[in-house]
Amino acid sequence: MQSRRFIEFLRPHKSVPVTSWTATSRWDLSPSRVLILFGGLFIFGIGDSLLIQGNIGNAPWSVLAQGVSKHLDITMGWSTFLMSALVLLAWIPLREKPGFGTISNIIIIAAAIEVGVTFIPLQSNYISGIGLSLLGIGMVGAASALYITCGLGPGPRDGLMTGIHQKTDIRVGRVRFAIEATVTTVGWLLGGRLGLGTLLFALLIGQSVAVALGVVSRITSK
Repeated sequence: MQSRRFIEFLRPHKSVPVTSWTATSRWDLSPSRVLILFGGLFIFGIGDSLLIQGNIGNAPWSVLAQGVSKHLDITMGWSTFLMSALVLLAWIPLREKPGFGTISNIIIIAAAIEVGVTFIPLQSNYISGIGLSLLGIGMVGAASALYITCGLGPGPRDGLMTGIHQKTDIRVGRVRFAIEATVTTVGWLLGGRLGLGTLLFALLIGQSVAVALGVVSRITSK
């Protein structure tokens, strides 16, 4: 019975739940909501840095950021910030409007990645690399559930995806696949790390986010 309840508790959620901290607009700020947003984004960046330091393949956008960092001789944090800022500029022709969460996403995730790659040791053992990557995927999923439910605006990459979808009427899944395939390929050509970690991220991140949203929904509905 206990195991059945635990499985039900972890059942994936198919939509974004409305919580006590969900905003009514992208600039509807309160101390608790901003704290949850910042915490979620920081955890997201640390999770991403775990994949980087796992050294068996990065998440798609980090493959690109790593490739760019090598060519511009800048850190991963600054490269991530630069990529996010450039993606945000692409919102202009798409007429997407940023929110407080969008701007926070650019700054805090880049800062958290910088902290992570500075203090988390780069793995040389493949097994420990897998473990670190799986932990990172779990953290990114949990963090996504936190900052998404704040309702303060999508991250630059998510806004690019939905903006292209709305302009072209191409399915969101296909748009996301095209974007991530492109940035992964370009990043790999620039020298970014592509490997098993990248594949694990692609296969598991959707489920990780869905499970985390389910947990948030069940906790906040009590």
